[in-house]
Amino acid sequence: MEFVILAVVIALVAVGAISGLVVSSRKKKQLPPSAPSSTPTITAPPAEPHVGEEAAETAEEQRRTIEEVALPEAPASPVVVEEALPEAPAAPEIEVPEPTAGRLVRLRARLARSQNSLGKGLLTLLSRDNLDEDTWEEIEDTLLTADVGVAPTQELVERLRERVRVLGTRTPAELRALLREELIALLGPDFDRAVKTEGGLESPGVVMVVGVNGTGKTTTTGKLARVLVADGKSVVLGAADTFRAAAADQLQTWGERVGARTVRGPEGGDPASIAFDAVKEGIAESADVVLIDTAGRLHTKTGLMDELGKVKRVVEKHGPLDEILLVLDATTGQNGLVQARVFAEVVDITGIVLTKLDGTAKGGIVIAVQRELGVPVKLIGLGEGADDLAPFEPGAFVDALIGD
Repeated sequence: MEFVILAVVIALVAVGAISGLVVSSRKKKQLPPSAPSSTPTITAPPAEPHVGEEAAETAEEQRRTIEEVALPEAPASPVVVEEALPEAPAAPEIEVPEPTAGRLVRLRARLARSQNSLGKGLLTLLSRDNLDEDTWEEIEDTLLTADVGVAPTQELVERLRERVRVLGTRTPAELRALLREELIALLGPDFDRAVKTEGGLESPGVVMVVGVNGTGKTTTTGKLARVLVADGKSVVLGAADTFRAAAADQLQTWGERVGARTVRGPEGGDPASIAFDAVKEGIAESADVVLIDTAGRLHTKTGLMDELGKVKRVVEKHGPLDEILLVLDATTGQNGLVQARVFAEVVDITGIVLTKLDGTAKGGIVIAVQRELGVPVKLIGLGEGADDLAPFEPGAFVDALIGD
């Protein structure tokens, strides 16, 4: 009985809970808002276009001519900044060398300034009323001091003594003419002093310049190029002195001044190879002359001499050398003769170039070196100027020694 009552109570509670849920869900549902009670607006359909007489007049639009229309301004052009290009190096100006004809005569005053002590000293001694043994010894000393050399000095004094004894009375003009004549004879007027630059029919003349570093060898090679260009010849330079720093640059600068091309190689390169290439280029360019500057390291005598011998042999594969010039510093005096002997042992010296002759009173070295080697002095350097290298002329040289 109790169970029946409990079941009825539970059933009543369950029915009440279900009824509450149904009522609650109905309250949450809302109907949509009703439409407002206003008259709807009806839009008329678009009118059909009329044609013919029924067509409406077209409203006239305002029009402008092209002149009245302002065109948009063109945008400003951007400023283009051009980068400045590096200036190309200016080509060196080609110089016109001074003519070589009579150059020594024009440079005579420069030579005379340093050589007057020799000529004037001899004239003063010879002008004495009594030419005794002491006077002749003074004449000998003057000649030896000027580096004339022992044998040439004795020869000159003997000839002067004989001629003075025969002449008897001696006026200054007679003494000057006598001394001039004997000095010219001692210088060897019969020597061929022309620099040989004539090659074969299809090859240029080849000149090799040798000498000790410091004598002005490379400078002399450059000045000789100017001498040849002044005489109307085309020149190729061979920078075969590869051991002295900047020797090739120095030679190239000399060449550029007169329009001569320089064949060069790396520093420390093979001199013989460069000399060979220089002659080869000279043949290819139909040049008149090839000048080859060589090294001059006398402190390594054996190596230097072997080197010069190799250069000579390699160059002669193209043809014979026309000239081998030895450059000597006139201020070294008798030491220059020692150098001359060393070079003459290896290469056949055909001519001598005496440099710095304006800076010494020892002009007698011209006589001594000719006697020593048996070859002529062909060129002399009288200063630092580009055109101070002159062909040697015995008459003009002696005139500079003894004055007018």
